Amino acid sequence: MKNLKNLAPFILLLFSLTSFSQQRPAGPKIIVTGSIIEAVSQKPLEYATITLKNAANPKMVFGGITDNKGNFSVEIAAGTYDIIFEFISFKSSEIKQKEITSNTNLGKITLAEDVTQLNEVVVRAERTTVEIKLDKKVYNVGKDLMVKGGTVSDILDNIPSVTVDVDGTIALRGNDNVRILIDGKPSTAINVSDALRLIPADAIDRVEVITNPSARYDAEGGGGLLNIILKKGKTNGLNGTFIANTGFPDNHGITGNVNYKTNDVNFFTNQGFSNRNSPGFNNVDTEYLSPSPTSPLFISERRNNNRYSNSYNGGFGMEWFINDNTSWTNSVNYRNSEGANITDATFTNIFANNSTLIRTRDNRDTNNEESIEYNSNFLMKFKRDGHKLNVDYQSSFNRENSESIIFDSQFPNAASFNDQTQNRNLIATDYVLPFGKGMQFEAGYRGEFTVQRTNVAIFEDNVSLEDLSNIVEYREFVNALYTQFGFKKNKFSFLFGLRWEDSNIEVNLLDQNNFNDKKYNNFFPSSFVTYQINEESSTSLSYSKRIRRPRGRFLNPSSDFSSNINIFQGNPDLDPALTDAIDIGYLTKFGSKITFNTSIYGNRTNDVFNFVRKESGEFTSDGIPIILFSPVNVATEYRLGFELNTNYTPFKWWRLNYNFNFFSIETQGEFRYIDFNDNPVVQNLDNKATSWSTRLTSKITLPYKIDWQTNMNYEGRQRNAQGLRRGIFGANIALSKDVLKDKGTIAFNVSDVFNSRIRGVETFLPGAIDSFSEFQWRVRQYTLSFTYRFNKAKNERERRPRNFQEDGGDFPG
Repeated sequence: MKNLKNLAPFILLLFSLTSFSQQRPAGPKIIVTGSIIEAVSQKPLEYATITLKNAANPKMVFGGITDNKGNFSVEIAAGTYDIIFEFISFKSSEIKQKEITSNTNLGKITLAEDVTQLNEVVVRAERTTVEIKLDKKVYNVGKDLMVKGGTVSDILDNIPSVTVDVDGTIALRGNDNVRILIDGKPSTAINVSDALRLIPADAIDRVEVITNPSARYDAEGGGGLLNIILKKGKTNGLNGTFIANTGFPDNHGITGNVNYKTNDVNFFTNQGFSNRNSPGFNNVDTEYLSPSPTSPLFISERRNNNRYSNSYNGGFGMEWFINDNTSWTNSVNYRNSEGANITDATFTNIFANNSTLIRTRDNRDTNNEESIEYNSNFLMKFKRDGHKLNVDYQSSFNRENSESIIFDSQFPNAASFNDQTQNRNLIATDYVLPFGKGMQFEAGYRGEFTVQRTNVAIFEDNVSLEDLSNIVEYREFVNALYTQFGFKKNKFSFLFGLRWEDSNIEVNLLDQNNFNDKKYNNFFPSSFVTYQINEESSTSLSYSKRIRRPRGRFLNPSSDFSSNINIFQGNPDLDPALTDAIDIGYLTKFGSKITFNTSIYGNRTNDVFNFVRKESGEFTSDGIPIILFSPVNVATEYRLGFELNTNYTPFKWWRLNYNFNFFSIETQGEFRYIDFNDNPVVQNLDNKATSWSTRLTSKITLPYKIDWQTNMNYEGRQRNAQGLRRGIFGANIALSKDVLKDKGTIAFNVSDVFNSRIRGVETFLPGAIDSFSEFQWRVRQYTLSFTYRFNKAKNERERRPRNFQEDGGDFPG
């Protein structure tokens, strides 16, 4: 689009505003004044630019910017001028051949938003809500009403294409093989899902959803990437935001972000404290199809959970602007969380003679996790737009201690102790070189080095269970090189890339002197083709190869001992899964009210992780078989899906966002093992299933400027080789009102209005068990919050040049 083609001189204008203000017009001083406002909201636009070009002498150029009230004042010499008014993502306005011979007030200039940018359509609710690009979607969710007082997990659960299930697992378009990045770097947490619950929602600026990443990104994540961008202030001076919240069940916290910026340096900090309780339950009804004479026919297991946590999350950073083209940013982040999970379980055993036996099992789990992380980024931009060198370094240390004490009315009391540490270092360089006309070369290196050690000890009546205790060391050293080349030809854009990753993995059971090396290297090609049909419509085709490496509890053979009859156990022999992904997309808009974005996607994954249930061959003292639940590599998975996103603004006071995702999964494979009677068992994992999800978000501005937001989502049921996961419906509502002349906001929201976010799973093992389980992570929650902003407008934009060079040039990954 023409506006973006003219963006380079516009950026240069921003950097030269100081010289404009110091330029002295020849002859008598003439002052040109006025104000610039947004067409829809009639609110002032701060940092909008004014350029005056002398029609008779093009070298005479004057300019200025608006203040925080949208006003401007520019000194010029008498003459006839073309006057241009511009602001990021807005249509420019121009007054031609304006003769100015004395002080002149141009009055109010209105600018309308431009939603037809090249490779991008911007749809705004409160100015910035979602940027839909051909390669990714960027959700500016920092002011989302639903997440006041919440965490990053709550943010992700409000984003189309993303789901967070009842136990915290994150999926993208129904695929939980997702790579989580924070500020473009992998999350360093031992347990990513738990770590995201520690970061306050209000520390997040935006989330990038990348469904088919290019070779620039890590090959990890067959389902795609989620890049979580933290807030860093961009406005000169001291400014910030503080938020306090309270809720029921317990959801109390205070968070804040403060920024101080000058022309030479930018200091920023994010701080957050929280106290939470997440009560929930887990019920399992199991029928044993081939019980022994003394074991029960049926067991009803009822667990009630209360998960308590006190957490702190804080970070400090400094960005040094060495010169106009070079910056160096350093930051330190620290997280600490202390928590407890109190579980009260009741088992009702029903025998063949209709007699019953009731026993209780109480778990008292406590945990403490802390981590410290250092990040450094060096960015150098060269004279040519988009020509740059970027160097990143990250080092982190995590430690998590947990212990579980189990009191059983019938069986021996038990205790487990888990001490886990992780060291991770990352270094990455990226070099981008635009050349010729519409061409770009890119290359880079990334090294990621992780050492994780887990020490598990389990006791029964103070006697160590050596077969369940272990010391596991996981070492992952990955070195990667990549290169990309992009070019444009008429309405076509092409981007081709190749990534090579060398993986050196060790899974060592130190207490057993069992050492397992897995060394492999892979090429990961990627290609993207886009076609600009017109200014309103584009279509795209992309392909990439991805990998999923097993980590954490997937590999640890230690058991989850919270139940003594249904036990999760990791598998240290798991191999990585490789995915081929293809995506066909279409983007268009109808007028200024409707934006329509759809895609068809397909994945093929070899050695996919499947979770299987089997009889362990062991029995409780009353003859109940112990069932193991473990991941295995035994299948190939084919996934085909269709996704639709629509943004619709029927009226200025009402905005709608709709997302629909339908996919089919076909699994081909079988699982073989020897049961406790030395009989071979073959589980056929061949399975065909379909599932779908839909989400509707409505935001209405009521009288007295009260905002009302409603979010509804439904995940359809899905079959697997051993059973069925039932559908889940959830709804959230929120109300907010600005106070204190827009410096403050009061918000009230209800999460899971109908208390319906309950996962139901049916499991059937022929000749063994037929069971049904229900699980709810957190019951309905009410939250009241108050936000206060100082020296910062409610809808403040980041004052950064919006060109594609910040994303890697005209060919973003």
